[in-house]
Amino acid sequence: MPSKNRRTARISAVGSYLPEKILTNADLEQMMETSDEWIRSRTGIIERHIVAEGETSSDMATRAAQQIMANRDLDPDEIDCIIVATVTPDMLFPATACLVQRNLGAGRAWGFDLMAACSGFLYALDIGARMVESGRYKYILIIGVDAMSTIMDYEDRTTSILFGDGAGAVLLEPCEDGSEGIIDSVMRSDGSGGQYLYMKAGGSLHPASAETVANREHFLRQDGRVVYKQAIKWMADVSSEVAKRNGLSGQDIKLFIPHQANKRIVDACAKRMGLTEEQVLVNIDRYGNTTAATIPLGMADAVRDGRLAQGDKVIIAAFGAGFTWGAMYIKWSQVH
Repeated sequence: MPSKNRRTARISAVGSYLPEKILTNADLEQMMETSDEWIRSRTGIIERHIVAEGETSSDMATRAAQQIMANRDLDPDEIDCIIVATVTPDMLFPATACLVQRNLGAGRAWGFDLMAACSGFLYALDIGARMVESGRYKYILIIGVDAMSTIMDYEDRTTSILFGDGAGAVLLEPCEDGSEGIIDSVMRSDGSGGQYLYMKAGGSLHPASAETVANREHFLRQDGRVVYKQAIKWMADVSSEVAKRNGLSGQDIKLFIPHQANKRIVDACAKRMGLTEEQVLVNIDRYGNTTAATIPLGMADAVRDGRLAQGDKVIIAAFGAGFTWGAMYIKWSQVH
């Protein structure tokens, strides 16, 4: 259990952005052999947002960050660091964080991208919290963003139906007495799971070529059964672990904000943790799986809908390619 009376990092503002274009299950019925009933019953998804032509991850991330700047009434030069979690950067380099820094005019900020798939925002939030705790940084932007439609093979009906595009962001700043903010976390990874969720080409192992394009190797591939089984077990395990070591029972948790991979995964995790439906945030029906953006989008929805108040105890958890997974305990702050 973490020590008391230490500086913590609190979330003081949230922002979100979703592309205007919506891809419904009915639209997918026209694109492939599937049905609305089949998708809903297996995933809980009704629709997802899709980037417009030419719209990028840095565009979405910038919009979410600008919302934070306005909500918190911050000058861009007050930002110390920008961390962007994404698996769909505008390009391999420069980092998407650098593009966002330019777009915001945040000349003092340094930044970098973090790639941990669906766990990316959680990992980035943990890193940002440690930076704030060090006392060297005051304001850090943590952004989760993915344009998953750009790496979807819409001939793969079992995978492409799951994903959507969007961005969510939070602002971290210090809480000197440690009474609120990010209290504790558990982070895990298992590289032996890499074969079950990946994109084969585009890296140094299989550089882009006419052959890799012809073989459709620049799309996301996954073994859904293996991912489903591991996500339920490990996401629930770490959520229970972080709650238990902080003396929290299911009744103490105001809101559980899990990665939105599949409604059945979310329901199974909630059941294992002994949570009621009212204690679990679910928005996969409207957004699909936005990878690194799911948790910050969930936070933004919770704030907008009045589901969180200062002092509420919150657990967030994610599971993604790598395999990567983790959970975090947050004592909620007054959020803009």
